Amino acid sequence: MDRTTQLTARRPGTGVRPEGAVYDPGLRGGSLHRGAAEVLEGNWTGASTVPSHRLYPHQWSWDSAFIAIGLRHLSQLRAQTELETLLDAQWGDGRIPHIVFNPSVPLEAYFPSPDFWRSSTAGRAAGAPRTTQTSGIVQPPVHALAAWLVHRSDPGLSRARGFLPRVYPRLAAWHRYLLHRRDLGGGGLASVVHPWEQGMDNSPAWDAPLSRVAPAPARSFRRADLEHGAAEDRPTDLDYGRYVRLATDYRDGGYADGRSEFAVEDPAFNALLIASEHALARIAAELGATGTARDARAERLTAALVERLWDPAEEMFLCRDVIGGGLVPERGVSGLLPLLVPGLPREIVAALVRTAHGPHFGLGDTTRLVPSYDLLGEAFDPHRYWRGPAWFNTNWMLERGLRLHGELGRADALRSALLETAGASGFAEYVDPYTGEPCGALGFSWTAALALDLLHQDDHGRRSGDGPDRDDDRHHDNRAGFDTCDMSDQGGDRR
Repeated sequence: MDRTTQLTARRPGTGVRPEGAVYDPGLRGGSLHRGAAEVLEGNWTGASTVPSHRLYPHQWSWDSAFIAIGLRHLSQLRAQTELETLLDAQWGDGRIPHIVFNPSVPLEAYFPSPDFWRSSTAGRAAGAPRTTQTSGIVQPPVHALAAWLVHRSDPGLSRARGFLPRVYPRLAAWHRYLLHRRDLGGGGLASVVHPWEQGMDNSPAWDAPLSRVAPAPARSFRRADLEHGAAEDRPTDLDYGRYVRLATDYRDGGYADGRSEFAVEDPAFNALLIASEHALARIAAELGATGTARDARAERLTAALVERLWDPAEEMFLCRDVIGGGLVPERGVSGLLPLLVPGLPREIVAALVRTAHGPHFGLGDTTRLVPSYDLLGEAFDPHRYWRGPAWFNTNWMLERGLRLHGELGRADALRSALLETAGASGFAEYVDPYTGEPCGALGFSWTAALALDLLHQDDHGRRSGDGPDRDDDRHHDNRAGFDTCDMSDQGGDRR
């Protein structure tokens, strides 16, 4: 019986869970820990974890990466399986699709459904799987980071199962796809060709680039999301029509890159790619190869990120509209997430910290968690999807970035706010940034998983289950920024 099952199983006839055999509630948050484990157990399908059974009944790409990071504290085997199931759906050109569809789920349960994407036929030239139905677009590259953290939580099991040798070639192919097929701006950064790819679906940063796209007719699609959420909290019909048009054109073009009306270089997407390149360097070293070239590539990407997306006047990173040209003058949380990147100039780090805690995002002052969009922006709405609410994955990444760059007091405060809000909201999908009022789906998997990861953090910011880094040089320059909490010479207390 793995740890997730142990945590949620009841002793026959007693109704009592055997907490003591698995964890110490006093050290691990007690009912919060148990509640998070129950969410993940309830959303587990046998091979992967759905974000939410009702609203998101399939496997999502970056969700699974975050989920694996939390699952590693409960079941290392299940965390490995989460990533392996996703990677089994990888396309021949290297892309990891943003949805892997469960064939047992009715088509009407989610839109766009498999019969919209037609991956096995429309994606044939790009190497889409023949027997597994997927979408044709991607999501942010968190996967190498997740794989490294999962390995570190139990290196013995990872090595015994050959986990890293299996996933490394797939992760390397994924990065090659992004670095070569998606450098649509020619400046070295990866572009997204659909708002859904960046993960922050209807951020105001997409409004100007999307305005060039003629929406699909409303009668040509049915919005299943409105059956599970209030219309005023979801993207508008106009925006959704544009999403459908972009996806339709991409599908009808055989999922070939470089032809879309929408191409944007996003700060968060590229920051995660940089951190993932450093993680791949560490995986290569674990497998007996050199990671020098990958670290060097990450440093070149960092330089390109600063050159192309940093706005010193706004004191944050902005999106670049590759088709229209120029930076998009909208402040979104994506522009703060390059805090994940090691090696950022100190003046940029200081500016990002000021912006996060200043009037536009209000962290530690007017907001409990960092909102997804500028509090002072005309498009701000504290409840509408990605146009103001606070999300747990973005705040978790900010906590890691603050800790990486030595802002330990601020990181600790954000960690406390994240844990308090996760529990009080019922592990909500997202919340009102001012009040913490839950929005979207409850019992959301990445909220539960990332709460678990924060609960397994000691007073020095290290996550339990993470052994010492083998490469002392990386300990000194802290290149694998996303993994900064796992850099101590003292191993974590694996439980």
